[in-house]
Amino acid sequence: MTVFVELAVGESAGQVSVSAADAIARVAQSVNASGIRLVDEVDSLRTIDPSIVGSYLAGRYGHLGYLIDARTTHNAPYNLARRVLSLDRATDGRVGVVLAPGEGDEVSDATTPDPQASDTSERWVEYADIVSRLWESFPRAALLGDQERATFVDDTLIAPINHEGRFYRVAGPLDGPASVQGRPVVVAADPDALGWSRIAAVADVVIVERNNIDGADAALSGALHSVGRRRSDVALLARLTGAVSAVELKQWAPDNGVDGFVLATSGRDEAAIVDLVRDVVPQLAGPIGRTLRSTLALRESAEVFA
Repeated sequence: MTVFVELAVGESAGQVSVSAADAIARVAQSVNASGIRLVDEVDSLRTIDPSIVGSYLAGRYGHLGYLIDARTTHNAPYNLARRVLSLDRATDGRVGVVLAPGEGDEVSDATTPDPQASDTSERWVEYADIVSRLWESFPRAALLGDQERATFVDDTLIAPINHEGRFYRVAGPLDGPASVQGRPVVVAADPDALGWSRIAAVADVVIVERNNIDGADAALSGALHSVGRRRSDVALLARLTGAVSAVELKQWAPDNGVDGFVLATSGRDEAAIVDLVRDVVPQLAGPIGRTLRSTLALRESAEVFA
């Protein structure tokens, strides 16, 4: 099983400080946690930018994976794709983005093909598709570094995506190569708002609240089948709040098709979070893979979306 520790890092109520996050990440790595999820707000109070906190922690705890929360709102797809890929390369393929539905951004809105388009779930699918294609627009194989032939890249392998949809126009390609995991992992955390059919088209991971887990595996499996994907292509994680019993979860997870967990920690202080991580994670966590994708037991992205 995979086990991620969810942290809100900032100075507002319900959040932990950067130094506390550092201490928690140190313990999480020592007990073989799969990674850290960094959220961007708690109770409408913004946190420190998760990509900044993730960069800091990844430089100190390189065996953890990092799920970085980001919204479509105020984030142009090209800019977010570039920022996340930079972190993914720096961590040797241990990064995913938890993409939240929302509104647009001032850069993209100026050239949107359909100014009347307003469906946030439709925007989410288009956005997730764009960033995924951008991450694959400069394959790792294109970076040659051949000194004898004075060839740095094979530009025949690099191609613009030339996307024009309802919400975005994005040419691409990105200006740097993919990481060793192919591309960062795309995570959906709001299936009720997005709809299973839309999630199934692009997501690698789905996070569902434990109280809403009934029927989630069946809904995900059916939606994946309808778009020609397999259930093994997407990991289903249950987000846990309140008291947690590892013994109970070991029985409960297989019965509900759950592949792993996200331990929510909002409202707990540093000591309580450390105790939770030390008590629960060692009993549940499985092996850590070479990349975040392999830790999640997912196939390489090129195989999934070929």
